[in-house]
Amino acid sequence: MIEIKNLNSGYRKLQVLFDVSANFQPGKINTVVGPNGSGKSTLLKSIFGLTTIYSGSVKFEDMELVGKPPHEIARLGIAYLPQLSKIFENLSVEENMMMAGYTLDKSEMEERLKEVCDIFPIVKKYWRTRAGLLSGGERQMLAMAMALLRRPKVMMFDEPTSELAPKVANSVLEKIVELRDAMRVTIILVEQNAKKALEIGDRAYLLVGGRLSFEGGCEELLTHSQLSTLYLGLTGGQ
Repeated sequence: MIEIKNLNSGYRKLQVLFDVSANFQPGKINTVVGPNGSGKSTLLKSIFGLTTIYSGSVKFEDMELVGKPPHEIARLGIAYLPQLSKIFENLSVEENMMMAGYTLDKSEMEERLKEVCDIFPIVKKYWRTRAGLLSGGERQMLAMAMALLRRPKVMMFDEPTSELAPKVANSVLEKIVELRDAMRVTIILVEQNAKKALEIGDRAYLLVGGRLSFEGGCEELLTHSQLSTLYLGLTGGQ
């Protein structure tokens, strides 16, 4: 679905990623983990056209993304949910959804809203509520619903459970699994809670110091005692 080859990227003169090559699998949860500052968020931003690309290739369905602006990448079917600023807090849930689907005609909007509300009932429940009044978990669900409204082929999540209580964080991760299973959306998940992310994921990618140190099955990384202990803080590969 997305193929990265020899990617070197960062922010102007500050290089963060070094010669990264990875293949993100279609219809899977592709989990990106690693220590703080290892370049996980930069990897997502590089795919979405938000960094300086020094060299290398990022292809989506064999189409080169390097050089394309974010709005064009979004139109191709890639949704990026950053860690912060995902919703319009001063607008109602209804208005947030209308903003997300402003390019759709009325009948198409109604069809997609029904589809999204089946996955995210909170949209209908809080339809007239100002988004800023929602809890952290509810805001995350709203952001996911807004992205899903555009029927993306790929959804990239940057720390979706950040600052959420454990129970709420689990609910968000369960929704990500549902997006894969029910909607067949390809997921690229950056998550600091490595154990939880690897438990729900299919493919694992370990970034260390801006370099890809492992690519393989999530279970394989979870049980790899040396890598999981040294870089993820999981004792004994658990």
